[in-house]
Amino acid sequence: MSSSRFAFLGLCVATALSLGALLFATFFHAPMAQIAAGGFAQKIFYFHVPAAYAMYLSGVVSMVASATYLFRATPTRDAWAKAGAECAVLFGAIVLTSGPLWAKKAWGVYWTWDPRLTTLLLSVLIYTSIVLLREFVGEGDAERRFLAAMGVLGTVNLPIIHLSVRKWGGNHPTVITRGGGGIAPEMRTALLIGFVAMTLLAALLLWLRVRKAMLEHAVDVLEHRISDFSEE
Repeated sequence: MSSSRFAFLGLCVATALSLGALLFATFFHAPMAQIAAGGFAQKIFYFHVPAAYAMYLSGVVSMVASATYLFRATPTRDAWAKAGAECAVLFGAIVLTSGPLWAKKAWGVYWTWDPRLTTLLLSVLIYTSIVLLREFVGEGDAERRFLAAMGVLGTVNLPIIHLSVRKWGGNHPTVITRGGGGIAPEMRTALLIGFVAMTLLAALLLWLRVRKAMLEHAVDVLEHRISDFSEE
């Protein structure tokens, strides 16, 4: 077995175990929150916040790969930029789905134009645009460089999401960051497991998407070579 395959299997096992540990910690270890905080619905917190972190991580991967692609274009860098944007959309969708379910119990409404929610939605829309444009604008170098520039600019909004509550207020709770009310030790343990699980899941999905993109590139190169050989 090659080292890369062994590492991939190890990552799969670690991701599965961490997700299992997250489920156990969420539903059997962490205590029930107060009704004002959402009651049982507050347990979404252990998936919601780590998923937001995984979206940030994926966005940073997309930004770094996009920036290096603009410096020197390579298929590998393009693959990482594409994978980062795709994973940012996925985890952003998890955040935007889980958040309103919790908000309905805690705030009484599914959605408010809260600064953090609005800026988060903007980032998800940017990454969604990148993913969709990659499917329809073609395979030229100019198109890839334009999308790489979008990948860099789209990540600029991520720090704004994090700082929006502190700068502009809003309904979004401040719990674990500076000025927050804090959480019980059992809740903190479940949250830390959530961060580990979502980080491993993000790494696994990025790996898979990059691998898929590189295989597609290899097939395209092979098809072009066959086509050129047939024309000769």
